[in-house]
Amino acid sequence: MAFDRVYFWTDTIKDWRHILVNEEYKKLIISSLAELVNRGTILVYGFVIMPNHLHLAWEMKEMNGKETPQASFNKYTSHIISSSLKTSQPEVAEKFRVDEPDRKIRIWRRDPLAVEMDTLSKMEQKLDYIHCNPLQAHWNLAVRPEDYVWSSAGFYETGRKDYSFLTDYRERF
Repeated sequence: MAFDRVYFWTDTIKDWRHILVNEEYKKLIISSLAELVNRGTILVYGFVIMPNHLHLAWEMKEMNGKETPQASFNKYTSHIISSSLKTSQPEVAEKFRVDEPDRKIRIWRRDPLAVEMDTLSKMEQKLDYIHCNPLQAHWNLAVRPEDYVWSSAGFYETGRKDYSFLTDYRERF
């Protein structure tokens, strides 16, 4: 991903396991995004946290030290989630064990999907997809997009300011 470009980004839990049903892990994702925004390394225009993946509409602004912001996000959230699983659910942690030179546990799948959104219509189409994801029949997590708490839909539909790290995409496009 290049800096100063907006991307639709999908990050998926290894083997599509439903570990993001854990509220603490969702809060971890939110706090990680907020921290990266506060550091000035990213802008977040939209998001949804699903049971086994997340979607973001975001923009990389600058490196986070020696790492890209997305690498920092994945590294930090992986570390916290794997530590938590090892302590509270060692049998689940074992399901994330890998034989890789740089790690013993992998939480996020390799190579998250990143699609550049370079027009207003692409941005609005992807935000609609992000916000409607919890309503899909196989998820059935909410009746209306703004009812799903772990999403930016309420920000756009009702003006709720639940997530102070969000930037309105209309400021960008």
